[in-house]
Amino acid sequence: MSPTPPMSPTQPTSTTVDLDVWEIVIGLEVHTELATATKLFSSAPNHFGGEANTNIDPLTLGLPGSLPVLNEQAVELAIRVGLALNCTVQRSTFARKNYFYPDQSKNYQISQFDLPINVDGSLELPDGKVVGIERAHLEEDTGKTTHVGGGGRIHDAQHSLVDYNRAGVPLLEIVGRPDLRSADEARAYVSELRSVLVAVGASDGKMEEGSLRVDCNVSVRRRGEEEFGTRCEIKNINSLRSLGRAVDYEAARQVDLITAGDRVEQQTRHWNEDEGRTTLLRSKEGSDDYRYFPEPDLVVLDPGSEWIERVRAELPMLPADRRHRLVEQCGAGVEQAALVVERGLDELCLAAVAAGADATRTLTHAEHNLSDGRSVELDPGSFAALVKMELDGSLSATQAKTVLAELVAHGGDPTEIAAVHGFEAMDSSELDGLIDALISNHPDEWQRFCDGDGKVTGFFVGQVMKATQGKADGKVVTGLLRDRAG
Repeated sequence: MSPTPPMSPTQPTSTTVDLDVWEIVIGLEVHTELATATKLFSSAPNHFGGEANTNIDPLTLGLPGSLPVLNEQAVELAIRVGLALNCTVQRSTFARKNYFYPDQSKNYQISQFDLPINVDGSLELPDGKVVGIERAHLEEDTGKTTHVGGGGRIHDAQHSLVDYNRAGVPLLEIVGRPDLRSADEARAYVSELRSVLVAVGASDGKMEEGSLRVDCNVSVRRRGEEEFGTRCEIKNINSLRSLGRAVDYEAARQVDLITAGDRVEQQTRHWNEDEGRTTLLRSKEGSDDYRYFPEPDLVVLDPGSEWIERVRAELPMLPADRRHRLVEQCGAGVEQAALVVERGLDELCLAAVAAGADATRTLTHAEHNLSDGRSVELDPGSFAALVKMELDGSLSATQAKTVLAELVAHGGDPTEIAAVHGFEAMDSSELDGLIDALISNHPDEWQRFCDGDGKVTGFFVGQVMKATQGKADGKVVTGLLRDRAG
């Protein structure tokens, strides 16, 4: 391993990069813990939490004579993820990756190196951008070291504690190609990948518990250049917010170095959330530093076509396909479809439309009025009946929102709920009288409306809604105003 270079004193003067001049290049390595009952190579339990050093066994502790046995469930979950990411699932081998970690007691990690189980895939983001997946390989996790005192950093700690509960937990490392160009794209990629992992049952995707961790490779280059700049890797980012901040900070730091006449050195860096900056961990190792060699205690992993095709047949519909279905069958917009699918409301909307509800109004309710987690339990027939009542004028938009909230909370029949609340369609003559009185009492505002000032529309509609205690339909009121204005 090469010696650690001195930390550059240069800090970015701003976390904003001029994107007309510079291009940010981002490649993400996402580590996800697989949702197995036991660890990757032993029968020790795999679950989050618990008293320190209780989910362990001789293999976890690296005791002499203990031998690894590959977890079949972990392999199947890896195949699921590979197929969901459009990868080629192939014959693969395990290797020893040698380095000293105090929380990996045998001083090497069993991973996959030159022959990973999944290669050459892709992931489609909600906006349609496709990001390449280089590989998704199996490996074991390390334990956890806690540095006590000195702000939790090793350099100033009074002592350190090691917990081996996580050591040996099955990981899938998903290596994306450097196709991302902004912090927003990086966040969208991790969010979409997390949705896929949860959908196929491979992981719970809980970044706050370490089930999903991100290593972020960032480099910058001037617009128009084809060659990539020197990248720096930011280790173990555990939230989408931190990911976005880390990308912006590191890109700005590198731009400042280059514009000052310095060069960017390939490094591994740490993200400090409290200080909002990256700091040097070590110089970046290459594969030679790890002295990879084939794991002598494990045979070649060859899942075979029959197993692969069985797993493929059992895959659920993935988020991208669900978004496409909403767009095609309900006319949803791209962003609207992404939000509805993210909330898990697409099946509800499709069922309501199949029951006769207007697709546009159904999706609008899902987007604006159904953010409650219980909304997925809403009866599609009742939802469809509500939408029909709203469109035929039996309920105003405000009244429909109230009835919908009752349906989500307690279920029931929308007609009966509307009757309990005293919601009845207003007689048109009553509305006519109210509008005529408003026009008479507010001549200046009415003149502005007639002159095309759309801002006063809300004033008149609001006054009518106030006078009718929300019973009027805002769209009907707007139509009557426009009729009078000619």
